[in-house]
Amino acid sequence: MSTPGLEPASIYDVDASDPASELVDRSGVSREDVEHISELMRALGDLREAEQVLSDASRRYMQLGTSDMRALHYLIVCGHRGVIATPGGIAQHLSISSASTTKLLDRLEKAGHIIRSPHPSDRRALTISITPETRRAAMETVGRQQAKRFYSAARLTRDERDVVIRFLKDMTAEITLSDEPWAREGAPEAIER
Repeated sequence: MSTPGLEPASIYDVDASDPASELVDRSGVSREDVEHISELMRALGDLREAEQVLSDASRRYMQLGTSDMRALHYLIVCGHRGVIATPGGIAQHLSISSASTTKLLDRLEKAGHIIRSPHPSDRRALTISITPETRRAAMETVGRQQAKRFYSAARLTRDERDVVIRFLKDMTAEITLSDEPWAREGAPEAIER
């Protein structure tokens, strides 16, 4: 039995999202190319949805929030690279304030996920490390699932990977906010025309 409403894939269809070409000028783009681009957008949408499901499952399993998970990932990578992790480095990585970082670290320490230690060369600073138990849990679950992306990339030829890299960088540049008034903090909820 089907549920009324839109099919999930139609959300990413170019013609369904922008039937009057208000957002994207499609003149000069063949009908077949518009359909092919819609297929690409659906594939990106499917990837985003799979990432969201994985992220939600990861947070539930680890019983942590998004920033907490990102901080633990940062600590794992610092450990692999032999980099001393500090509260300042975590704050910069997460783009959060010192006060928010302190709250995050308090929460992670209380839950037994991190250890605060004196910095080896700066008596005023602390180092932050992930506990072996949390590292193992994260690596064997979330990390192992996320790492499977490698196989998709490995199945491509070097030239195909170069095309994908160029495409992803170009798409990132296209959607990166560059001082749009509507995106500024404190902007009104709706822009009057």
